Amino acid sequence: MRAEFIETNLQGLTEQEALEHLAEDGYNELPLAKKRTFLHILLEVVREPMFLMLIACGLLYLFLGDRAEALMLMGFVVVIIGITFYQEQKTERTLEALRDLSSPRALVLRDGKQQRIAGREVVREDIILLSEGDRVPADSVLLSGNNVNVDESLLTGESVPVRKRSWDGRLGMGRPGGDDLPFIYSGTLVIKGQGIAEVRSTGPRTEIGKIGKALQILEPEDTNLQRQTGRIVRNFAIVGLSLCAIVVVVYALTRGDWLNGFLAGITLAMATLPEEFPVVLTIFLALGAWRISQHHVLTRRVPAVEMLGAATVLCVDKTGTLTLNRMTVTRLSVGKETLEVHGKQMSLPETFHQILEYSILASPTDPFDPMEKAMKELGGRALANTEHIHKDWELMHEYPLGEHLLVMSHVWRSPEGHDYVIASKGAPEAIADLCHFSSERTETLKNEINEMADRGLRVIGVAKAAFKPQSLPEGQHDFDFEFIGLLGLADPVRPEVARAVKECYTAGIRIIMITGDYPGTACNIARQIGLHPLENIITGSELDAMSDEELRERIKTVCIFARAVPEQKLRIVTALKANGEVVAMTGDGVNDAPALKAAQIGIAMGGRGTDVARESAALVLLDDNFASIVQAVRTGRRIFDNLKKAMAFIFSVHIPIAGMSLIPVLFNWPLALFPVHILFLELIIDPACTVVFEAEEDEPDIMQRAPRKLEEPLFGRAMILSGLIQGLGILAVVVTIYAVTLNRGYGESVARMLAFVCMVIGNLGLIFANRSWKLSILKTLNIPNKALWWVTGGAAVFLTLVLSIPFLRDLFKFAPLNRWETVLIAFSGLASVLIAESVKIKGIQNFIRGGSSVLPTRPEASSTTLPTSANRRN
Repeated sequence: MRAEFIETNLQGLTEQEALEHLAEDGYNELPLAKKRTFLHILLEVVREPMFLMLIACGLLYLFLGDRAEALMLMGFVVVIIGITFYQEQKTERTLEALRDLSSPRALVLRDGKQQRIAGREVVREDIILLSEGDRVPADSVLLSGNNVNVDESLLTGESVPVRKRSWDGRLGMGRPGGDDLPFIYSGTLVIKGQGIAEVRSTGPRTEIGKIGKALQILEPEDTNLQRQTGRIVRNFAIVGLSLCAIVVVVYALTRGDWLNGFLAGITLAMATLPEEFPVVLTIFLALGAWRISQHHVLTRRVPAVEMLGAATVLCVDKTGTLTLNRMTVTRLSVGKETLEVHGKQMSLPETFHQILEYSILASPTDPFDPMEKAMKELGGRALANTEHIHKDWELMHEYPLGEHLLVMSHVWRSPEGHDYVIASKGAPEAIADLCHFSSERTETLKNEINEMADRGLRVIGVAKAAFKPQSLPEGQHDFDFEFIGLLGLADPVRPEVARAVKECYTAGIRIIMITGDYPGTACNIARQIGLHPLENIITGSELDAMSDEELRERIKTVCIFARAVPEQKLRIVTALKANGEVVAMTGDGVNDAPALKAAQIGIAMGGRGTDVARESAALVLLDDNFASIVQAVRTGRRIFDNLKKAMAFIFSVHIPIAGMSLIPVLFNWPLALFPVHILFLELIIDPACTVVFEAEEDEPDIMQRAPRKLEEPLFGRAMILSGLIQGLGILAVVVTIYAVTLNRGYGESVARMLAFVCMVIGNLGLIFANRSWKLSILKTLNIPNKALWWVTGGAAVFLTLVLSIPFLRDLFKFAPLNRWETVLIAFSGLASVLIAESVKIKGIQNFIRGGSSVLPTRPEASSTTLPTSANRRN
C-alpha cells in the first residue's frame, strides 16, 4: 500500500500564476541535446555506402561523357535524401513525444486542489506534496513533514539517506548534504515519510542543473534484434563486395572495358547492399513504442518492444490493475454485530459509529489511498453532525505502515482532553497482535475474516488506545490497544479484464495474480475474471517456508499468490525465469523495484506508482489497467510480425535485382540494369519496407499462437527458404524474358525494358504477398493500408512516365512499348505475383517449415489445463 499524508490549509498557486512563472522561467527540465538539423541529417545520409556509390556512379558517367545519366542519378539522390529525411524526422518526433510522456510526475496544489502534473510543468513557488518513493521534481524547502528521509546520493555521493526537518522561514537555500536541513533537491529520492514543500528553483537553476547531470530519458538501446541485424548486414556486405569484385574483373577481362566494369560492379553492390535492414529496425522499434503508447503503455526501454511478443507469463497486482481501485465500505463488524452498508447510506446505528470514527482518525486528513477515501466518505455521510468528527484535534505523531507490522497509527490530542488518543488500522492479524488476542480469540477472528474474504472483501482491522502526555514510545506495541472491529471493503473488477484474461489463455500466456489480500478474496476475484486453476494457492508465509527448488516446481501450476508482500515478488520472478519463462511483472511501490528490474518486462503503474518503480520498469502502464497490458502484448506481437515481413521482403526483393546485375556479366550479355534502374527500384523498396509493412494490421490469429521463442532468429530457416522461393522464382521469370528477347533479336533496349517492367511488377507482387503469412492477396485487399496504395500508385505513375516520355525512356535505355509486349508483360507479371504468393500453398509451407514455422501454431492450452513452457512455445 502506498500512503500519502497531507494535512494543509495551503492553496498553492493559481493556474494563471503558474502560467506566468512558466513563461518567465521556462519548463522544469535540463537542456536536452541539440536537435539534429537538416544539415546534420544530410551529412549522415551522404556518408552511407549507398550514397557514396551513387556519387561514384555519377562521377563515372561524367567521365564517360554521359551528362544526362549523371544528372538523373543526382536527381534520384535528392529524392532518396528527401525520403530518408522524412523517415528520420518522423522517428525523431516519435522519440521526442515519448520523452515528454516519460517525464516524472509531481503532485502539486493548484487553486487549493491536488493535481498530478508532469514534472517539467512544476514552477517556482509551487506547493508540492511528497511521499515515500517520490522523486523530488525541483529544488524546494520543506514546509512541513513527517519523518522525511531523502537519498541525496545523486548529488553528494553519500549512500546514507539524510533526515529532513521543516523550514523555519529564515534559513536561506543551502547546498545538499547533512541531516536536519529543510532543503530538498531535484532528482533526489524520498526514502521515508511524507511532506509538503515549496519550490524555489527549477530546470537549469537547480543543483542538478548546475553540475550538468542528465535526467534518465528514453534512448534507443543495443537490442538483440539490432545485434542480429548487424550480423546480417555484415554478411550481406561481404557477399556483395565479393561479387562486386568478381563482376569488375570478369567484365574487364571479357570486354576489355575497366570503367564500365567498375560501373557494373557498383551496380551489383547497390543491388546487394542491405542498407534497409538497420533503417527498418530503428523505425519499427521507435514507431512501435509510439503505437504501444496509444494503448496507454509508455515504453521507457526499447528492448521491451521486442520482448512483448515473447512474454509467457503476466504477473499482475490485483488492486487497481484487475480491479477499479474504487473502494467502498460494504460491511462493518463490531463485537457480535454486523452491518451491511448499501449505496449512499446516510446514517448508521450508534454501535458502528466508533469503528468509523477511529478508522478516519487512523487515516490522513486528506487521504489518497482508495480505502482511506472510502472510510472518510462513509464517515462524512454517516457521522455528520455527531461528536465523532474531530476537525479541531491536533495530530501529535504518526507511526507509519511498516514492513513487519502492517499497521499505521495516529496519535491525537483533543483541545479539552488530558490523554493522547491513539487510532490504529491495518491488517486484522497485526491489529489482533497489537491487542494481544488469545489464541482462541485469534481463531474466532480468523473465521470471521475468512468469511468476509470469501465474499471478495478487503478486510481492515481497527483499534484504539489512550496514553498519558509524555515521551511517546518508539513502537506501537507499547500501547495498550483495545480492538474495535472489522471493516469490509469491496473493489469492483474492471469490466474488460475477463475478456483480456481469456485472450491471454488463447495466446498461450499464463496469468499469475499477486495480492496482499486473503486467499478467499483472491479466489473470489479470480472466479470473476476467469483465472484458473484455483485449487493451488500459495500464501506469503508458505512462500517464505519454501526452498527455491520447491517454489520452482510449485509455481508451474499456481496462478494466485495471496497475503504476499512486495519483497516476495523477486523470488517469484526468479523462479519463473529459472523455469524458462519470459516474465512480465507489474508493480507500483518502492519495494517492487527489484522485481521490476529482474523481470524481462517490468511494468510500473503510471497512475498510482512511485517514481522509483517507474524508473526500474521497462514499461509504464499509464491507466493502470490490465487490459492495456494485453493490448501492448498484442501490439508487440504485431510489431515483430511486421518486422519479419519487412525483412523477408527485403531479402527476397534483392535476389532478382542482384541476379539481373550479375547474370548478364557472367553470360556476356548486355547489361540489364544500371544504377538508374536500381534507384528506381529503391524508391519502391524503401517506403515499402518501412511505411507499408510498419502500418500493416494484426494477423487474424495473432493472439491464437504460442509466444515466440526468445532466441528465435530474425532470419530463420523458414524465412530464408520462403525468400529464396519468392526471389529465385521472380528472377527465373525475368531472366527468361531477358534471354528469350535477346535471342529472338529484339535488341537489348527491348529486352531491358521488358525485364525491368516485369521486375517492378514482381516487386509490387512481393509487397502484396508478404502483407500476410496466411491470407491470400485477394483477401488482404480488404484490409486497409493507405501507405500501400500510395507506394503502388507512385510506382505505376512513375513507370508510366518512364515508358511514355522519350527523354526518360532514353535515360533508362528502353525501347518504346508496343501492344504484344504489353500482353507479354501482363502474363509475366502475373506469373511473378503467383510465384510470390506460392509460398502460402500448404505443400510448400510444409517443405519450408521442416519442423519449424514462419507462422507459430496454436498453443496446446485448454480452458482447464495450464500450458507449460514447452507446449506453449513449440
